[in-house]
Amino acid sequence: MLFLAATLILAQTAAGVGLELKTVEGENLRLIYFGEESYIVPHLTRSFQNSLRFHSRLFGYQPSEKITIILQDMDDYGYAGTTTMPHNYLTLGIEPFEHVYETCPTNERIGWVMNHELLHIVASDMAVGSDLFFRKLFRGKVTVTDEDPLSIYYSYLTNPRRYAPRWYHEGLAVFMETWMAGGYGRAQNGWDEMFFRTMVRDDSYFYDVVGIESEGTAKDFQTGQLSYLYGTRFVSYVAYVHGADKVIEWTKRDEGSKRSFRSQFKHVFGLPLEDAWRQWIEWEDQWQNENLASIRKYPLTEGRIITDHSLGSCSRAYFDPDSRQMFVAVRYPAEFAHIAAIDVDTGERRKICELASPALYYVTSLAYDDSSGTLFYSSNNGRGWRNLNRVDIATGKTELLSKPTRTGDLAFNKVDHSLWGIQHHGGLVRLVRFLPPYNDWQEIVTFNFKRDFFDIDISPDGKWLTGTIVDVSGQSRLVRFEIAKLMQGDPSFDLLWESKGATPANFVFTPDSRYLFGSTYLTGASNIFRFDTESMAMEAVTNCETGYFRPLPVSADSLVAFQFTGQGLVPQMIADTTLEDIDAVRFLGHAISVKHPMVTEWVLDSPLSVDLEAMKLEKGEYKGLRGLLLDSVYPIAEGYKDYPAYGLRFDFMDPLGLHSLDAAFTYTPNSGLDQQERPHARFKYRHYPWTIRGDWNKADFYDFFGPTKVSRKGYSLSLGYEGYFMDQQSSSVRYNAGLSGYMDMDRMPYYQNVATTYDQFMSGYFNVGYGNMRGTIGGIEAEKGVKAGLTLAGTWVRKRVVPRFSGELAYGLPLPWDHSSLWLWAFGGLSPRDPDDPFANFYFGGFGNNWVDHASANRYRSQDSFPGMEINEVGGRNYGKVMAEWTLPPLRFRRFGFPGIYCTWARLAFFSSVLKTNVDDTARLEDVYNAGVQANFKVILFSSLESTLSVGYAQATIDWQRPTDEFMASLKILR
Repeated sequence: MLFLAATLILAQTAAGVGLELKTVEGENLRLIYFGEESYIVPHLTRSFQNSLRFHSRLFGYQPSEKITIILQDMDDYGYAGTTTMPHNYLTLGIEPFEHVYETCPTNERIGWVMNHELLHIVASDMAVGSDLFFRKLFRGKVTVTDEDPLSIYYSYLTNPRRYAPRWYHEGLAVFMETWMAGGYGRAQNGWDEMFFRTMVRDDSYFYDVVGIESEGTAKDFQTGQLSYLYGTRFVSYVAYVHGADKVIEWTKRDEGSKRSFRSQFKHVFGLPLEDAWRQWIEWEDQWQNENLASIRKYPLTEGRIITDHSLGSCSRAYFDPDSRQMFVAVRYPAEFAHIAAIDVDTGERRKICELASPALYYVTSLAYDDSSGTLFYSSNNGRGWRNLNRVDIATGKTELLSKPTRTGDLAFNKVDHSLWGIQHHGGLVRLVRFLPPYNDWQEIVTFNFKRDFFDIDISPDGKWLTGTIVDVSGQSRLVRFEIAKLMQGDPSFDLLWESKGATPANFVFTPDSRYLFGSTYLTGASNIFRFDTESMAMEAVTNCETGYFRPLPVSADSLVAFQFTGQGLVPQMIADTTLEDIDAVRFLGHAISVKHPMVTEWVLDSPLSVDLEAMKLEKGEYKGLRGLLLDSVYPIAEGYKDYPAYGLRFDFMDPLGLHSLDAAFTYTPNSGLDQQERPHARFKYRHYPWTIRGDWNKADFYDFFGPTKVSRKGYSLSLGYEGYFMDQQSSSVRYNAGLSGYMDMDRMPYYQNVATTYDQFMSGYFNVGYGNMRGTIGGIEAEKGVKAGLTLAGTWVRKRVVPRFSGELAYGLPLPWDHSSLWLWAFGGLSPRDPDDPFANFYFGGFGNNWVDHASANRYRSQDSFPGMEINEVGGRNYGKVMAEWTLPPLRFRRFGFPGIYCTWARLAFFSSVLKTNVDDTARLEDVYNAGVQANFKVILFSSLESTLSVGYAQATIDWQRPTDEFMASLKILR
């Protein structure tokens, strides 16, 4: 899915701005980039070769093909993703990575990404024995497709290590990246150590190898980051106890190794993975209790808890002394992210406004103008480029000020009412300034690529701007700029405090501008520190068992600090007093380096040691269509009407995935079928936003299983186009259009039980849809929002056009019961043509799910579904349909199954519909009613492939006559 999403975004971006893609190619590398990123290409190329050289030496890995890397600047924070199917592919965002809470510690980000992502390729692409045999047999690594689900098995045969849980892949990658960077990474990190120390202190439940992916990543406020936390910790534990060399053997896929990651674990470590996991949990309890004992050598900071509920992730907070309220953005399970006003004395909370697109850890960038009672905040935080907004604290009225600004780390200057922030663009960090009305910005300072600047604040007297600078060496500095000099073009700064390995974070001024309060992992645990700008002294304020973050001065003798708990951050009122001494905690990573010093030898050489000339690089322009090559070919089976068909599927794709072509040829060897209907062929070519598809005697795998049949006699050729009028993280307006031609047909293309005497016709459509639907952490689907669509369609038959118009509208609202919601759906359609013409009619009936399927599991929500009736049983030239649906909260399972196949959740929904057809013709008018229920069970196959098992029942009646019923059972293959 990541590969597909990145490809679509890339294609849309390239088409929208008309940029040519550039390439740099060498023996193992195909680097693709837009021209704007050319300055970083030499460094990236060296970093790639440097990392690959290390992995090849340590793991004995040789790439099965060139590794394709796409370099882009499509988000405000850096990210990367990797796949090895069908090609070795890596997408890399050039932007700085998030430094919030040191949850993603990096120094030189390009080298860090190469170390991490290439390990994913090593762990998945390495092949031996049967892997190589099947790759040769199928002409490549088979990509899973729901159109032909036999590809799941073939894909496993060609790439077995790809099918391991996320914690395994991320744990290995983070472990290696840490040592390759000289010990700088999450395997030796304060946040990770704090997370497990807190779990032991609070006697929290530790997930097992199934539960971490089944329940943990869905319910925890850190969501998918739990895979990194658990995976890194477990890999580090086995390295510490059994040896780092054993981790290398576990990762390898060489002669004598096992196909499954679990079997390989037992082969290397001599015990089952589940037993080792249990031993780790027992060991973790002892390790963290020793750390807790070290912290407790000195008096612990005691604070007054302000709220009775954890706030999950939190933004920077601000305090209003008149109302005694603090303003902070929060994001926690079972609640929509929002900006809240919290009374620091009573803990009473008020929601100011919701945030449709929060970030995982920092939620949103927030700044406060106390003179106008306004909060500035960023939107589109989780994906894409951020916008600048403001909200009136009293009324909750929001206003979009500017988009896209790509700006965060906001700080407000009370003296001149300017708004400052950090902008990311082209991989560089810029300090920018907004003046009222805040719809444009002024660039103040651009930092070179080797420096990140973040966590800024402005002194109340408007004289100073402070922040944190981290450079490629890992050195962190708390610095101070004089604003007057900045405005004159002088970017010089004062060094206030520096440390290597402990970043000063979120330092903010006191009202008198003398002190700065912030947090740092100076002792391994995150504590609050106070910096005196007059004496230039840094002093500890807290001694915390878990960790304190984001201090907020509220008076001369107290401040609010956010303490970490297993459910997220909790605000506490603490005293502003300095401490004489606090003790340090031990990091597991450090213990590994002492016990197994071999990890200290894994530090990479400088990328400058790579000779670019020796790589024999070739530069050019990327021509995707010319690179369209055969990726795989494998046998498939399909259903045609009531008969089986057998044949082959061929997949073609260019290395970047901008062009793809798949084709299938099958034959039905059954004399009961007319000779001209026995051969079947199909193809689909896709180059976003275009899709071309052709079918001859269309067959389909899922026609083997159940009532819905999509196989059709005859020929068809279609052309499709899709795009977005608006594409924001919170909402989108999407459109698509298509034109199709049909010959030799005996059934309607979309209505299997409706015959047509006209075997040649053309059809076209245009659809536009709006969606603004959101869910909360711990839910499984949208819990509120709006969805709307309008379709204009027409069929050219008998030398005339038969038009049809239809629309839908859905509105959902959450109920007081967490993750439960009520949805109202409305559908309508009409055609002005003859009601006896099947092309002018709409048809309804049935759940629509096959016993094995790949379409939506919740097909009862679709326009032409009507559970309780036969498929296409009810029809009309016009219609209106309304449905009410009540979804109950999901039941999540910590462990229901085995590591290779397990169920993660179950969900129940009740629905009832009313359908009226031919509302303008009393002779043909039909009133149809139904009520039903459907239960869904999410099932994971091969440790990572999602499927949904559904069971449903409904009763329906026409004009309150004798009711009919329908039972449905369906397994939806893949997501």
